[in-house]
Amino acid sequence: MIHTVLTTDWGLRYPIIGAPMAGVAEAPLAASITGAGGLGMIGIGSTASTDFLERQVDQMQNARPYGLGLMVWALKKHPELLDAALAAKPTLISLSFGDPAPYIARCHRSSIRVAVQVHDRQEARQAREAGADILVAQGSEAGGHTGSVATLPLLQIVLQEAFDLPVLAAGGIATPMGVAGVLAMGAAGAWIGTAFTVCGEARTQAAGRHRLIEVTETDTILTHVFDRIQDLDWPYEFPGRAIRNNFTAKWHGQETIMTNTPEASEEFAAHRGDYSVDYLYAGQAVGLVDRLRSAADLVQWLGQGAEDYLHQRIDMLVGHRASQ
Repeated sequence: MIHTVLTTDWGLRYPIIGAPMAGVAEAPLAASITGAGGLGMIGIGSTASTDFLERQVDQMQNARPYGLGLMVWALKKHPELLDAALAAKPTLISLSFGDPAPYIARCHRSSIRVAVQVHDRQEARQAREAGADILVAQGSEAGGHTGSVATLPLLQIVLQEAFDLPVLAAGGIATPMGVAGVLAMGAAGAWIGTAFTVCGEARTQAAGRHRLIEVTETDTILTHVFDRIQDLDWPYEFPGRAIRNNFTAKWHGQETIMTNTPEASEEFAAHRGDYSVDYLYAGQAVGLVDRLRSAADLVQWLGQGAEDYLHQRIDMLVGHRASQ
C-alpha cells in the first residue's frame, strides 16, 4: 500500500483527488471518487449560485471525505459562495486563480483544510505564507484554466518551496505510470481532471465523451476565446486549455475582433453542445484517455496500478544495484 499524508492522515485508500472541474465535477462524480478510495471534489463555477452549492452538498451527505473548489477571482464578486462553502463543512476547500490570503483563516476557523493551486514559484511561496495546508502544482498541460509552466519543472519548484507542506501534482496525469511518477518525485498525491471527464458520473455530455476519446495529445490549445465570447472575467494569465475546433481556428488570437463581431456571438450561442464550435476543456493527457470507465474503476486502476508499478520499478532499480 502507498503511504503518503493522504493515506495515513486523511484516510484515503489511494492518493488520488478528483480535480474540481466546474460544470463537470459535480456530486455524482465526487461521490464515486470518494467511494472508491480517493477524494472527490465539486467544482463551483464563477457564475454558480449558493443554491447550486447547497444542492450539491446535500447529495454528499453519505460520501465523505469530499471537497469544494472555489475560484478566488470569482469570490471577490461573490463572497457569499465562501459563506455557503464554510457552512457545508467539507473536508477540503481548494482556492485557485488569485491570492488566497484573505480566505484561508476563515476556512481554518471552521476546521476546514485548504488546498491552494499554484502555477509558479511566487504563487507557491504566497500560498505557503498565507497558511495553505496543501499545495497543488498545476502544470500547463492541464485542461481548463492553467498557467504557463509545465508540470515536471513546476512540481520540482513547488516541492522546493513547500518545506513541510504536502504537494499534489496536477496536469498531464492519466495513467498509473503518471501517478507513480509524481509520487516518486515527492508528491503526496495526484490531482486528476481530464481522465475523469469521460466517466459516466461526470456531467460531460455523451458527444463530449466520445470526442475526448477520439482526439490526441496534439489536439488541445491554450486560448482566451471561450472566456471572451462568454464575457467572463478570467484573469488574463490563466487561459483555458480546450480541444481545438472550428471556432478556435477562426478566432484564437483575434479575440478583440471576435468580441466586436455580433455574428461570432450568435454562432457560439446557436451551437452550444456542438463541439465544432462549443468548448470542451481537456488537458494534453487526453491522448491517454482511450475508453469509457466508471469513476470507481478509474480510481482503482490508477491507484492499484501505481502501487504495482512502483513495486516493479523499485525491485528493478534497487534490486539491480544490490546484486552488483
